[in-house]
Amino acid sequence: MDWQKASSELAKKLEPAHVKPAKQFGPKGDYLEGWHVMAEANRIFGFDGWSYTLVDCKVVMERARKIGKAPNEKDGWGVTYVATVRVTVDGVTREDVGAGHGYDVDLGLAHESAIKEAVTDSLKRGLRSFGNPFGLALYDKSRENVGVNVDDSAVQEAVDCFAKADTLDAANAIWRDLPADLKADARVIDAAKAAKARNKPQVAA
Repeated sequence: MDWQKASSELAKKLEPAHVKPAKQFGPKGDYLEGWHVMAEANRIFGFDGWSYTLVDCKVVMERARKIGKAPNEKDGWGVTYVATVRVTVDGVTREDVGAGHGYDVDLGLAHESAIKEAVTDSLKRGLRSFGNPFGLALYDKSRENVGVNVDDSAVQEAVDCFAKADTLDAANAIWRDLPADLKADARVIDAAKAAKARNKPQVAA
């Protein structure tokens, strides 16, 4: 596997479009869906460049509980599993623990739901340590590494255009025609501010 290429992808920001908000019954904070994390692993590492092993999975809670809301409550079950998954990428291993909860009127279905969630949760946590695209960026409260990734060549082209702008109208026109992702880039913002300041009409004393 080309680690240099993979490292470049792992260092990129986490795209906000992939981040899901917390649910009332589910993850307590923003999260990434399991299918997306696996798709990213396939994209960055290659289909044959990574694998995972279920090290352990066990039920830690099983009890009768009500399902639904009054007055339509039904007798049912609540089940919780914890799982440990080991992720291997080209000889590099990461291992983490996840939990899953299942609620259903059928005990078997509650177990099925909890097991699947526990394995997926532990897999996501195992991959998390490889970088921002796997959700590592969500653990930084500043969210500095959550944002839109832009092509460096496009950024440089925009910066060069602002450097050549010789009137305020020209600088404003360049800014107006920029796509949203470039308008959010700090380098482009600084170049635009410099161009506007440079061409700002001087007020007579």
